Amino acid sequence: MSKRSIFLLSSSRFHGFDFLEHAKEYLKDFLSRHNIKTVLFIPYAQKDHNEYTELISKTLSPWGYKVEGIHAKPNAIQAVLEAEAIFIGGGNTFALLKLLYDENLIPVIRERVLRKGVPYIGSSAGTNVATLSIHTTNDMPITYPPSFEALRLVPFNINPHYLDPNALTQHKGETRDQRINEFIDYHKLPVLGLREGTALLVEGSKATLVGDRNAKLFTSDKQQVEFTPNSDLSFLLNKD
Repeated sequence: MSKRSIFLLSSSRFHGFDFLEHAKEYLKDFLSRHNIKTVLFIPYAQKDHNEYTELISKTLSPWGYKVEGIHAKPNAIQAVLEAEAIFIGGGNTFALLKLLYDENLIPVIRERVLRKGVPYIGSSAGTNVATLSIHTTNDMPITYPPSFEALRLVPFNINPHYLDPNALTQHKGETRDQRINEFIDYHKLPVLGLREGTALLVEGSKATLVGDRNAKLFTSDKQQVEFTPNSDLSFLLNKD
């Protein structure tokens, strides 16, 4: 697993910034360190693949990166095998995972990222599918993948767009914390709550929280621990 290089964003959009702009310097550094010129984008989390790929291209092209949409390739598996870097964007996690299974991309992406060191970027749904499973997504199950098991690029789950409970709200339904703890009740696995504006950078056996705010870790014994920006979260990779 020492070759993996992974950047997992909570979201592509952040209040006060243009699309991906809040993560621009992190992403440029991540890609430049691996001498990436062309990014293979997987737009399966949204319905209009052309429109989504065009948005990513318009964002990354001025930064010096060419973007190619996997849906425009004659063979999706071959596209992954030839990719310099892989970027899976946000949208609906269930739709995304179903198409990854339909196209038989789960094993080939795992092999390329974990064994060959191909850089992987995930945002929102693309971050969800990088983890053990999609059980901790915030999305509705608009379609049904053959399994909730995901790419398993990291040995824990993430909840992107994590929101703290609001003591002043009049809403009396379940909080995000309660939902995550329901998952832990059944699966006994840690969940990292990534607030907006944060990301997890994984290089080999080292994991670091990046961004300008804390992340919250829900542990397998249902404790909650806050981690500040630049915290070393490598211990989460120890199950590999």
